[in-house]
Amino acid sequence: MTPAVIDVRDAHVVHKARGGGLFARARVYALTGADLSVAAGETVGVVGESGCGKSTLAKVLVGVERPASGAVAFRGRDLWAMPAGERRATVGAGVGMIFQDPSTALNRRLPVRRILRDPLDVHARGSRAQRDERVRELMGLVGLPRALADALPGQLSGGQRQRVAIARALALDPALVVADEPTSALDVSVRAQILNLLLDLKDRLGLALVFVSHDIQTVRRMSDRVITMYLGRIVEETPADRVTDAARHPYTRALFSATPGLLDPVDPIPLTGPVPSATRPPSGCPFRTRCWKADAVCAESMPDFSAASRPGHRYRCHHPVEEDRPTSDLARQSLPQEP
Repeated sequence: MTPAVIDVRDAHVVHKARGGGLFARARVYALTGADLSVAAGETVGVVGESGCGKSTLAKVLVGVERPASGAVAFRGRDLWAMPAGERRATVGAGVGMIFQDPSTALNRRLPVRRILRDPLDVHARGSRAQRDERVRELMGLVGLPRALADALPGQLSGGQRQRVAIARALALDPALVVADEPTSALDVSVRAQILNLLLDLKDRLGLALVFVSHDIQTVRRMSDRVITMYLGRIVEETPADRVTDAARHPYTRALFSATPGLLDPVDPIPLTGPVPSATRPPSGCPFRTRCWKADAVCAESMPDFSAASRPGHRYRCHHPVEEDRPTSDLARQSLPQEP
């Protein structure tokens, strides 16, 4: 089995909110009991509604967010057991981050050459000539012409800026790249180019890639495994080729049922009931307030992970969807019944 590049175990992240009672501030449970391992050369997609904890998980993976409890190990070493300087050096050299909006992720006053040299300068990689050569190599790697080396970010198109951001993330040959909504700020015509570039680089460089996105169909195409999150919890982990019609958790089925396809009409599973608050999550399974299968058992406890028939597929649900049941059947089943 390929060893994990990053390994997160039972990670909890809790923030203090502005509101609350007279003597204590409210708490936001941003991440609860997260377990995730990513191996070299593997792409893990992370999906879920806004506020489900995707970006918090990404911050935990890159060492920006320290969990209130739990462990984060990079190549077998606990990041938060390291001295601060060693942790910064380890994360800075071993993990790359691609942000959502390249126009704000790049320093608009620095030319492309300086932006790509910065990581090399900070970590003192090679001589001056070797750093200049590495900058030229990075630009060729992401398909940027050398003539743009002295251009400012404001002089580039959105797709070119994102290519610069990808090149910067790859500057130090990281073992792990975390892409947080890397195409959401781009035109539709440019998205396919950037996604194809990421796939090509992953295969050529053997990267471990965590791809966070609202675009569910893109996640399915990009990933080997798909992680579904709901209200700060990982509720299902599914092989990407089975996530549409073989997912066992009702929430995963509802998410993928709402995505349009070219060949199949949209037949969404309606979700009724209130969307719970992260400051006061429901007891038991957090999805029970919107799930058509929920009963009293769901309110009592959060189920542990159960394994599906195929390796690498696990879910947390008291009443999972039947194996390989068509989503169209679930759409009809979830409709409110007339008296």
